[in-house]
Formats: sequence, C-alpha cells, structure tokens
Amino acid sequence: MLLFLDVDGTLIPFGGTAPHPEYGPPSPAHPLLSRLDPALGPRLLALGCAMTWATTWLDDANTVLAPRLGLPPLPVVAWPDDDDPPAAGVHWKTRPLVTLAAGRPFVWLDDEITDADRAWVAVHHPARALLHRVHPAHALRAADLAAVARWIAAG
Repeated sequence: MLLFLDVDGTLIPFGGTAPHPEYGPPSPAHPLLSRLDPALGPRLLALGCAMTWATTWLDDANTVLAPRLGLPPLPVVAWPDDDDPPAAGVHWKTRPLVTLAAGRPFVWLDDEITDADRAWVAVHHPARALLHRVHPAHALRAADLAAVARWIAAG
C-alpha cells in the first residue's frame, strides 16, 4: 500500500503556538517545526505502507523532518512542471499522485483534499484510494491514523 504524505498542515499544525515539549522553542530557519510531534513517525511506520513525501518541502523533508520523526529517507514526489491546469476544484497534486500510483491502491494524507479530488480519483484511478483530509489546525491525530488503519485493514 502506498501512502503519500504532505507536511504543512498535515504533520506540522498551523494552529496553536505551543512548541512540542521535545523540541523547545521555534528556530528562525523553520519557525513551525517545533510543533512537529515526533511520535507521528513510529505511528506512520506502524501502518506498514510504502511512504512517499508528497510535499513542496521536496528532499528537505528527508533532511529536516525524517530525522525528527525517526523515519528513514523516503522517496519524494518530483512534481511535474505541468502547464495543463487541473480540473475545476481539483488540487494540483491530485493528478500527479494518481499517475505515480500507477493503478496501485494508495492513501493520501493532506490538509487540502476536497470532495472534488475524491471524485476525480474515483473516475481516473482503477484501484482503491483513500484521500484523507487532515485538519490543518491540529495536524495528524490518533483518530486520523485509526481511520487510515481501518481502511487499510478493510482492503
């Protein structure tokens, strides 16, 4: 099972101001990074998926985030320079992720997923796909991970 993983709003919450106790105050280079919950790494690994960074952080996700989460280096989506705009209301990541999935089942965790993305994937992707929207103010929570685990188990 593939798992496409966004960062901002998905792993790093936009809400609140308190840093995670393990990392202390924010750094000037990455002011929101101190909000990252290091326990998410083991919880994501426990899903048993082949994870790929699906973020504009690109390989910085491997150098900056993966060590804090206890994740190994992960593949990174190389976003295409595509002049063909997505369908109305469909996120710009949707088509490239479906292309990368190449007919395989996948989970996509992102804070910007909408029903338009789900509808587009249902028409253009032959396998199961879970497009799970994470609330950006809270980022990934236990309930999100439980929903993903249930979906995977139902496969």
